[in-house]
Amino acid sequence: MELGLQGKTVLITGGSKGIGLYSALQFVKEGAHVAIAARGETGLHEAKAFIHEHTGVEVLTLVANVAEEAACKKIVEATVAHFGQLHILINNAGTASANSFEDVDHALWQSDLDLKLFGAIHCSKYAVEHLKAANGGAIVNLSAVIAKTPPAGSLPTTVSRAAGLALTKAMSNDLGKYNIRVNAVCIGLIRSSQIEERWKNAMPDESWDTYSKEVGKTIPLGRIGNTEEAANAIVFLASNAASYITGTALNIDGGSGSTM
Repeated sequence: MELGLQGKTVLITGGSKGIGLYSALQFVKEGAHVAIAARGETGLHEAKAFIHEHTGVEVLTLVANVAEEAACKKIVEATVAHFGQLHILINNAGTASANSFEDVDHALWQSDLDLKLFGAIHCSKYAVEHLKAANGGAIVNLSAVIAKTPPAGSLPTTVSRAAGLALTKAMSNDLGKYNIRVNAVCIGLIRSSQIEERWKNAMPDESWDTYSKEVGKTIPLGRIGNTEEAANAIVFLASNAASYITGTALNIDGGSGSTM
C-alpha cells in the first residue's frame, strides 16, 4: 500500500517517547520530514538519537510545553521555518491522571485541560493556515478508549479526552472544505514505560509475553498492544491511504472497549 508520505512534513507533540516516538520513527521510515516536540530536552536528544540509529535520518527537536499557547505557535512556526511547509499534525502530548471526582481540585482540572485539550486546540489553530497553504493535510488527535465510557476514578483524563473527541468531530466538519482531515485514535492498553513498571513490580521473574497474556485475559485479542501497533494506525490515518476518512475515532484496544 502506498501511503504517500514521501516528502511530507509532520509535527508530533509528545514525540520523545512512547507512541509519539514510534509514530515519528514510522513517519521517517515512510520518507517524511519530522519534527518532534516535548517538554524535556534530554528526552528529545535520546529520541533523536534513537531515530537516527534506526533510520540514519535527523529529526527536528523542539522543547515546548504545549499547555501554553505561545509554545504551540512557536513549534508550528519553527517546523515551517525549518522544512518550508507543514502537512500533518499529531496532537499526542498528554499524561495519565486518574482520580475520583472528589479528589480533583481546580488546579488539576486546569492543568489537564490546558495540556490535553487546549494543547490540541492551539497547535491545530496555528497549523491550519499551513495545511491550507499545502492544499490540505491531516490532523490526528490522541484520545483514550475510556473517554467514550468513563469509569469511576478516571478524572480528569476522561473528561479532557472526551472533549478532544468532540473537538475532532467539529474540526472535521469545519475544515473538510480545505481538504484537511481530522481524526482521533482512542488508545487502550498499550505497552509503555508505565505498563512496563507494573510488569516488573507484579511479575519480575516472568517475561513480557507472559505478563502481557496474563493481563490480556480480559482483552479479546488476549494481550497488551505494542507501541508500534498504535503508531501504525496513526500513520495510516495521516496518510493518503486514508484520504476519505475524517471525523472518526478509531479504537486501538484489542477489542477491549465497550463501544465501537
